[in-house]
Amino acid sequence: MLVRQGVRTDAEYSLASEIGRPVVLAFYPGDATPVCTAQLCSYQEELDDFRDLGAVVWGISPQGLDSHEGFARGASLAFPLLSDVGGDVIRAYGVHLPGIGLRRSVFVIGPDGVIRWRHVGLVGLRFPSAQVIRGQIEALVV
Repeated sequence: MLVRQGVRTDAEYSLASEIGRPVVLAFYPGDATPVCTAQLCSYQEELDDFRDLGAVVWGISPQGLDSHEGFARGASLAFPLLSDVGGDVIRAYGVHLPGIGLRRSVFVIGPDGVIRWRHVGLVGLRFPSAQVIRGQIEALVV
């Protein structure tokens, strides 16, 4: 789900379709919560820098698309928020946390489709800065 210029667009997203460019996959526990909002807004502020490096940013959480839409509108997020209501992707990346949902985590996937860097939070209150992530992307594309 993406909200751009006030219009919601629902689409399927696949890492296979992004081969050739880096992907930042940010797992976050909940829409419109204080830490998640701070995290994703910090990535939004650096979105042009990520794009200049050829990277795309996707947020992913277990909430549904309607929740994502409200969050994206309220926080002015211009990158896709993916819904993993069943938790399949969360489990596949090993960030499922029983009783809570997921560990706040960020993965940088290289242009070759291979995970090149990861930050998996233990408690979920801390997240890597956009600058740290940008450094990881720069190492892949320079």
